[in-house]
Amino acid sequence: MAFLRIRTTVDERPGRLASLAAALAARGGNILGLSVQSDADGTVDEFVADIPAGPETVREALEAAGGRRVQVVPATAHELTDEPTRALLLASRLRSMPWRLPELLAELLRADDARWIYGEAVSDLPDPTQLVVPVAPRRAVRLRRAELPFTLTEAARAASFARLAQPAEAGAAERAIKLSDGVEVTVRPLTSIYREAVRDLHDRCSPESRRFRYFTSMPALPARTFDRLCDRSRGFSLVAGHDGQVVAMANLMFTPDPGIAEMAFLVEDRWQGLGLGTAMARMLVRSARDLGYAEVKATLLSDNARMRRLLLSLGATLGYTEDPGVMEGRLPVGTMVSA
Repeated sequence: MAFLRIRTTVDERPGRLASLAAALAARGGNILGLSVQSDADGTVDEFVADIPAGPETVREALEAAGGRRVQVVPATAHELTDEPTRALLLASRLRSMPWRLPELLAELLRADDARWIYGEAVSDLPDPTQLVVPVAPRRAVRLRRAELPFTLTEAARAASFARLAQPAEAGAAERAIKLSDGVEVTVRPLTSIYREAVRDLHDRCSPESRRFRYFTSMPALPARTFDRLCDRSRGFSLVAGHDGQVVAMANLMFTPDPGIAEMAFLVEDRWQGLGLGTAMARMLVRSARDLGYAEVKATLLSDNARMRRLLLSLGATLGYTEDPGVMEGRLPVGTMVSA
């Protein structure tokens, strides 16, 4: 006896499922699992059966019973777990670890491979053995399964599963942070209403602080750059306020590298060294995790000792780039050192 996963497309006619079950029974098969799925050109019946007949014999029997595009692949006893229970367990894992979305989607659909893809426009691919699951306007998970094409029902399941990893508005609520000197600041998402306040922040920052942030002593933030920082399709940014002024800004930018976001900070000089940058960094990393990113990186000038200490305190790995004056820190979002 051998476990087989058997899938066949059938026309919607009374008695068709019974005919398929009878064909399997005639070959000594014991049906241990059954699911019925919708697809573009009919209903897909999927069986997990313990059956002595070989895959070719099973395929011929089901074709004779009215099945179309019959596919038979090996299965294991592990696949006999109750499907609703399995899906709920995976959903629970996803809610606690949303950055593992590709891996958990692969488990849900028993895919051979799952990985992030990133681009200006993400659309479905014509290959039925590939499934693209949108996560954001320019980010998706691509699944591959060589032996069994994905059905429309599976695509709907994957889309619903992916939505569990997407908070309605990641990090949208304001948060009060008490600094090491006892002063309290309020951190909020950056929006266009802070345009003048961010301009004033740049005016108050020293040339060195601006150089550490932009790699040049930028006296003012160009309007197009500010607009880009406010664009939620490009990233997620925070501002810290005290007494009517913005005293710090933290930016999380989406990058062309799948699953990777980049963060950067500008903290007014007199507010540095009080823990504000570290607190905002932790908020950005948590937002990146909730948005489905696997890793956050930061590019910094090698003489930016304060930023180096901040990244090391979070658990990031530092290394030099091709430019000896520039370093890069990389932090898997699931390994951030707790406060």
